[in-house]
Amino acid sequence: MSKSPQTAEPHAKRPAQVWPAEPRPWRAAWRDRVRTLRESYAFIARNWLSTLLVWLLIGIALALPAALYVIDANLARAARDWRGSVGFSAYFEPGIDSTVPAEFAEALAQEPGVVHVELVTPDEALAEFQGRAGIGEAVAALGRNPLPATIRATVSPGIGPERLRALAQGAAASQGVDEAVVETTWLERLAAIREVAARVVGIVAALLGLGAILICSASVRLAIESRLAEVTLLALVGADKRFIRRPFFYLGVIYGSGGALVAAMLLSGSLMWLEEPLARLFASYGEGLHLAGFDPTFLLALLLCGGVLGAIGAATASHQRLKSVAYA
Repeated sequence: MSKSPQTAEPHAKRPAQVWPAEPRPWRAAWRDRVRTLRESYAFIARNWLSTLLVWLLIGIALALPAALYVIDANLARAARDWRGSVGFSAYFEPGIDSTVPAEFAEALAQEPGVVHVELVTPDEALAEFQGRAGIGEAVAALGRNPLPATIRATVSPGIGPERLRALAQGAAASQGVDEAVVETTWLERLAAIREVAARVVGIVAALLGLGAILICSASVRLAIESRLAEVTLLALVGADKRFIRRPFFYLGVIYGSGGALVAAMLLSGSLMWLEEPLARLFASYGEGLHLAGFDPTFLLALLLCGGVLGAIGAATASHQRLKSVAYA
């Protein structure tokens, strides 16, 4: 019996070799930035004393313009509150018919910018004067009421001194009006003070902001000098300039943000120290103490400004110093 040819068994297929997946570019970039940030914090931890000094210098530089901003914000709030009760008074001729002031009050209430009109009759004015010590007896001795009818008009907060004068002049030219009195000197002075304060804030902020940039730049330059051998080696092996500058950029942002945090702490401590005497001062005028400007939005803006100033200083220092490295 002939043997059937033996069928060759097929060779088993080898499993395909699975290579580890390449990390996504954005993941690699994210891991690199996290590593760089950790190195920056490690550098700060090793040099904590010099870091505290840098934060204190930047904090002092930022605290003054921040305090001036808070002062300007409170001046603006005071102007809004006080201007709500600003107006003028129109005094009518004595003995005039009572219908004339009433009609004038109705017409004045329709004027744009006028929010409230109060008519004080001669009898009401006499009662008000008699209620004051030493005045009522003198008025009663005259045997007649010498007081004229008066209209007190209150304007809206958006009214400026020019519009207020125009309303007063129009009232003075009306029939039966003897005199219109308006006091805008204090309002003009307050507006001038606010303008001066705003310009002072801008000048001081620019000068001290430049100082904060110089402080960050000098501090980052010292950090570059301490790692100059490492930086030179990375440049020689072909590292990208952004890769080398990134740790110093983060360091500048940390310096600036930390200085802004110190500035907020200094400003908060100063306001707490001044709170009691300011509360007594406002209470003497029958008002409560409500400071404006120092809120979470202000603190966030202060931290952002500090970080930006630190980043500018770091970018300036790294660009200038690394020019001497081969690739720059």
